[in-house]
Amino acid sequence: MEKPVIIFGAKGIARPALEIFNSNEVVVYGFLDEDEKLHGTEINVIPVLGNPEDDGFLKLIGQKCEAFVAIDDTKYRKFLVKLLNERRKTQPVNAIHNSAYISTDAEIGHGNFINAKVNIGTAAKIGSHGIFHTGATVDHQAEIGDFVQVGASAVINSGAKIGEGAFIGSGAVIISGITVGKNARIGAGSIVIADVEEDDTVFGNPATSISKK
Repeated sequence: MEKPVIIFGAKGIARPALEIFNSNEVVVYGFLDEDEKLHGTEINVIPVLGNPEDDGFLKLIGQKCEAFVAIDDTKYRKFLVKLLNERRKTQPVNAIHNSAYISTDAEIGHGNFINAKVNIGTAAKIGSHGIFHTGATVDHQAEIGDFVQVGASAVINSGAKIGEGAFIGSGAVIISGITVGKNARIGAGSIVIADVEEDDTVFGNPATSISKK
């Protein structure tokens, strides 16, 4: 990556995103955050410049800088991605830790956060703007939609399909061939052995619905 990066967001995954870019020797120009109390401060000597919607900074995106959206909240993450798409006609770059393993046969979209020791297997399909925490595994031929969050050490086995906006808790296991619906939530440590409906929340071993009780 030749251009420096501006990180949108200065909380949550912003610090590990900075570490990821540092691990790949990519220059981070600064952070943008809506919290005015952070403006003028620094994160590991990198300045928090101002607001993400400030045209003075936005005009740098696509010309002098790339953008990465480091926001945990899915709704706000979607808002900023749309902002970049419409006002700067650009997509956020991926932040991929240099210790992650990604098969050369995998497909990956834009704007994903892929932390240390993440493993993405052969013919896996990864959408855009996902968050993959430390040590997560996406096995061969699994399919992950846009804006999915996968917790640390979670395992998505071969052929599983995860719908847009789903949340997979830390240490959860999605068994091969299972479909997890759009915006579903899987509790930490759960073992999912049956399909999960859209917007449902499941927990346990085996995982059962808790949102309908």
